Amino acid sequence: NAYFSGFGKKKRIVLYDTLIKEFSEAEIVAVLAHEIGHYKKKHVLLMLISSFVVTGLMLFLFSLVVNNPELSQALGAKSSSFHLGLIVFGILYSPLSLVIGLGANIVSRRNEFAADRFVKENYDSTILAGALKKLSVKNLSNMLPHPVYVFFHYSHPPLLQRLEKLT
Repeated sequence: NAYFSGFGKKKRIVLYDTLIKEFSEAEIVAVLAHEIGHYKKKHVLLMLISSFVVTGLMLFLFSLVVNNPELSQALGAKSSSFHLGLIVFGILYSPLSLVIGLGANIVSRRNEFAADRFVKENYDSTILAGALKKLSVKNLSNMLPHPVYVFFHYSHPPLLQRLEKLT
């Protein structure tokens, strides 16, 4: 319902119209404070840099695999081809992608707690807590997701964990 994007002179905080229509002014300010927390703590810039590094790593690994005749022969082909190399890369990159995704989720959840802490230090965490509850109800969020599922799939901490740290 809201996010911070950009850097330099092109910074933006985006609020969806549902947020503006259904939230009080104080709740909107709390959500804005959360997004400003991401900016002040340089989360967007750090995630952008890490995305560039991961993309560079992926392209480097792709260059090693794409025309490798040994890998093509291991799959039963007589000669290497780009298309077969693409398939081999997809197979070999899957486990690495899983690890990178898990790391990104861990960092993202940590960043959400840090942005919430920014609100607690600079505004009113009880107002943000109320806004998060409203968002959770509106989005039909799972209040008690399994911790293993959260570890693998959630980029944001579950609501109850966030409320614990906000109060």
